[in-house]
Amino acid sequence: MTLNDQQPPLITTNSPENRPESPNRPSKIAKLTSQHNEPEPEPQPDSEPEERETSTTMGQNPRATIQRYLIAIEYFGTRFSGAQQQAPNCRTVVGVLQSAFHKFIGQPVSIFCSSRTDAGVHALSNVCHVDVERISKRKPGEVLPPHEPSVVKKAVNHFLQKNEGDIMITDVRCVAADFHARYKAQERTYFYRLLSGPEHPSTFEKDRAWHVPEELDLQAMQKACKVLVGLHDFTSFRASGCQAKSPIRNLDELNVIEVLPSPYFPSATERETQNLVGQALSESNGGLSCSNQNKAIEESSLGFGMRRRHRCFVVTARARSFLYHQVRLLVGALKSVGTGDLTVSDVERILEAKNVTANGPMAPACGLYLAHVKYDLP
Repeated sequence: MTLNDQQPPLITTNSPENRPESPNRPSKIAKLTSQHNEPEPEPQPDSEPEERETSTTMGQNPRATIQRYLIAIEYFGTRFSGAQQQAPNCRTVVGVLQSAFHKFIGQPVSIFCSSRTDAGVHALSNVCHVDVERISKRKPGEVLPPHEPSVVKKAVNHFLQKNEGDIMITDVRCVAADFHARYKAQERTYFYRLLSGPEHPSTFEKDRAWHVPEELDLQAMQKACKVLVGLHDFTSFRASGCQAKSPIRNLDELNVIEVLPSPYFPSATERETQNLVGQALSESNGGLSCSNQNKAIEESSLGFGMRRRHRCFVVTARARSFLYHQVRLLVGALKSVGTGDLTVSDVERILEAKNVTANGPMAPACGLYLAHVKYDLP
């Protein structure tokens, strides 16, 4: 089943993330945008220069009293219409953050994200930057020294938790006035969670993973990862609406491993026997996978009302930048390999075809997590 969560193009004037531009002088010119689940790439060194206006909110600040903060945020993406600001009636990550900052400092701000995420996509750590000038509320017009990062974190989180409580600031740091959350990013890491098993997933997993009823062949999926990792033309793994100038990307890491299902709560039998069973298995055959240990323990601990656990797999994709829907298309292909619908040779054929129509359905948004954005910070 193909999932198409792309939003219709909307006009916006307050975000530089809508199309690739030079990292030196991002623009504030109004432009067409569509929501992406992976960030559009930073322009390559040989990109043609474009005409643009200088935005003082994104370069050197005109007043030394303005402090630029780098903010790490986590959010549960289900109730957001994506990260980027859209129409006024759309609830977005940027919109909710800007509202919380406005309540904190008493004046509007513009927030710029390192990476765009679509509706339904989560973030363990997305990063934004914001410029704040601290004006006295008792004496309007009096400029005060900038807030400490810890104060910003605590105060803004206070207002965020009064909202839906599905977004939180996890870290704040003062940075130079020309530091840009998107263009200074050196690397981005995504996780994708899959649950394998015939039973319906737990209520606590709703909108947090892709449920695949079939069994997944982990070894076959790992072999397919080796075909896709590295420098390639990923035309077959980018959606038709991708605005990137080049489909060539260097995928630094692509792998899949099996992990313990989450949330994980040990049963009474597990609490009594897990250490003994684990030690015995380790001594007899050098240890077993998470899945085999789960099955060995589960068979002796299931009782009335106790549900069987699914097998849980996590795909990791790491690169400097990604194409539009690249991660979800990669996961869709890996899942098909795991179920036996595709072979590793089929994945090679799809990659060489350089046409997205040669690929199959992409994975849904609910299992995708922006895990980490890497910077060279002092």
